[in-house]
Order: sequence, then C-alpha cells, then structure tokens
Amino acid sequence: MREASVSVPGLPEARVSRRAVTLFGGAADRASVTRDYAPLDDYLDAGDYDGYLLYADSGLADQYYLAGFDAPDPFVTLYAPDETALLVSGLEYGRAVNEARADVVKRYADYDLHGKAAEYGRDEAFRRVLVEFLDDQGAGSVATNARFPLATADDLRERGVSVSADRGDRVGAVRAVKTEDEVEAVRAAQRANEAAMRTAEDLIADAAVEDGVLVRDGEPLTSERVKEEIEVALLRRGCALDETIVACGADAAEPHNRGSGPLRAGETIVVDIFPRDKSTNYHADMTRTFVKGDPTPEARAFYDVTERAFEAAFDALEPGATGADVHGAACDVFEDAGYPTLRDDPSTETGYIHSTGHGVGLDVHEGPRLSDGADEELEPGNIVTVEPGLYDPDVGGVRIEDIAVVTEDGYEDLTDYRVEFGVE
Repeated sequence: MREASVSVPGLPEARVSRRAVTLFGGAADRASVTRDYAPLDDYLDAGDYDGYLLYADSGLADQYYLAGFDAPDPFVTLYAPDETALLVSGLEYGRAVNEARADVVKRYADYDLHGKAAEYGRDEAFRRVLVEFLDDQGAGSVATNARFPLATADDLRERGVSVSADRGDRVGAVRAVKTEDEVEAVRAAQRANEAAMRTAEDLIADAAVEDGVLVRDGEPLTSERVKEEIEVALLRRGCALDETIVACGADAAEPHNRGSGPLRAGETIVVDIFPRDKSTNYHADMTRTFVKGDPTPEARAFYDVTERAFEAAFDALEPGATGADVHGAACDVFEDAGYPTLRDDPSTETGYIHSTGHGVGLDVHEGPRLSDGADEELEPGNIVTVEPGLYDPDVGGVRIEDIAVVTEDGYEDLTDYRVEFGVE
C-alpha cells in the first residue's frame, strides 16, 4: 500500500445534519450515518422547488442513493429537505417499508391504480396516480436529474406539475463526497478486487510458453479464460461485474478493448477489474499491466514512464487541488519524456489518450473527474482513481491504476497490490 498523508478519521463531518439516514438501506443491522444533503437542499430552496423527483429502478445510482432501496423495477422517489417519500408497487411495499431510507412509503393501491387502469388503461392510470401522489406531498414544482423519462415529465407538465432539469447534477455532487462508511464499502470491494487480480496474475505467471503463446493445462491461456476466473473469484467474495478487461498486445493499445483470444509471451497484458459489491452496491477499480517473459525495450520504456506519471499524479492529489491539476501532473511526465498526450495534441491516437481518473462509488464512473477542464477543487471524502497509461498498437498498452480517498491532509490509497511489470 502506498504511503501518504493518511487520515480516514479526518473525513469531514456533515455541514448540515438533515437527519440520521441509513447507508445501505433500512435493515437494523446496517450502520447509521449522517450525510450532508445541504448542497441539494440549497438548490431546491434557491429554485423554489418542492422536491427532487426520480422515477427509475435502483440501477440508477441517484435513485438508490436518495431512496436507500434496491428494487429491479422502476419506482418513484420524492426527496424534500424535511422528508423523503416513495411510491412503489404492492410487490415491493413491504420491503420498502422495512428497508428504504424514507419517511413515507405509499403504494399504487393507495390511489386505486387497478380501478383507474380498468377505466383509463395502465399508462394513463399511472400518470393520474403519480399526480395524486405529488399532490399529497404538496409537490407542485419539482426538479429531476438528466435521466428522468421525458414522456413522464411531459405528462406531469400537462397536468400542471412544473418539472425542471437539474443541469448541475446536484445529487451526483452530494454522492461525490463519501462518508466513512462509504469509504469502508469501497475498501471492502477493493479487497475482493485484489484477490481477483491475484487470480489473474497467478494464471499468467504459472503458464508455460509454447511457440510464443501462454499455455495452461495443455490449452492456450486466453483472455476469456482469465476473465472467467476473475469473475469466479469475485463471486466467491460477494462481488459481481458485467465486464472486465484482459487485453494483450495490440488489443491493449485500445484502453477499453475487453480483450480476446490467446495471451502471448513478451507482450503487455492489461488487466482492469471494476467490481460491484452486491451487498452495498459500491464499486472498486484497479488496473495492472503484466508481461510474461521479456518485454520489448519500447514496452519497458512505456511502463517506466507510466509509473513515473502515476507517482506524479499521486504527488498532486490533495484537498484543494483540482482534477485538472492532478491530470496535468501526469501529462507533464509523458510530454517531458516525448510522448504525445491529448492535452498537447487533441488528435493523437497514440500516447496518453485518456484522462487521469474519475470518481468511484455507486457508479464505477462518477464525479469528480481528473481531467482537463476539471476545475472544481477536490475535497476530503472524494474517492478517485489514478490511472495513467500509454498506448500504441506497435508496442501494446500499459496502464497502472489505484483507487484512493482524499483526506483532510492528503489521501489514502485504498489499493494494497504491488506495482510491478513482471509476473511473480
């Protein structure tokens, strides 16, 4: 684990303690924390909005964050500074009452959805029920995020409810500052991530080499085989992921190429794993680049300068720095070494062709950003990746990525996995 100014207990206290809320839902065995909703409350107050309205399943991170309820089908959340109200189906009502982070839980049956559906059809019935629910909550003017269904917004406006788009992503801004419990949730996901990375590295390290191809159990060791073992390792530790990256050679020169086919000796192998803990829904993220055998001199040079950029970015990571500052520190290293970056050549297709990092939480990609134009200052509680890399199809790809939390006096690297080119 990296050494730095570390003070997780130094994460900030909430500026405004709206009320005690439950981090991962309402079950009695979950930890209770107080979040700072003040930026969202201030936005609602300034716009004279009666609440913040969402209609989505819990796969939408804002929905899960405000409702504290995990449901596969869409439901309604109305957040207001004094209370949060949910509107759910009868199927989910019992769970919502017991688990949701809500003061009020209503069900469609409370507004006779079935009877209205028989008279008006299902879609029209839902629209009428939603308007009645909002009227019960005194919400004639609401804000919502950019993913709110357009048809639903239009229907509400036609029925006299003012609906405005939150173009500043206020819920995302609140989510970007993690509580200590959220940090622990990411840390737990990262421990599982490291076990999965060890599984991948061991497969590569223990493989034989035949005609330049890695071989295990008499068969070529493929990207698909390594990804399968990564997924099994994560499942055994309560985590899941939809995709992962195990990309070799020219495939590794495309940062988001998932990789396919046999892995080859002497070529760079980028392994990027970004799992979600199924019990908390929080993610982790980590990348390592391995080589089995002797890398080319060009690949070794790629790795060495990328490691220097990685260190420089971490040296710049602290509260008060901007995401652009951290990104710029990495770009300086690459440019000084003669490699192109998007900062100095926006049209380049080789070199450093992405940003330095992003926030991680309920989404694997969220705020804050570490990139050009990211001018907002980092603050304690931000969890970000640091992941510089170099790419060229004639050389391969190299990326090194850790995940860290910004603290009052620096950062803590949440990653406990060695940075080394060769496998062991």
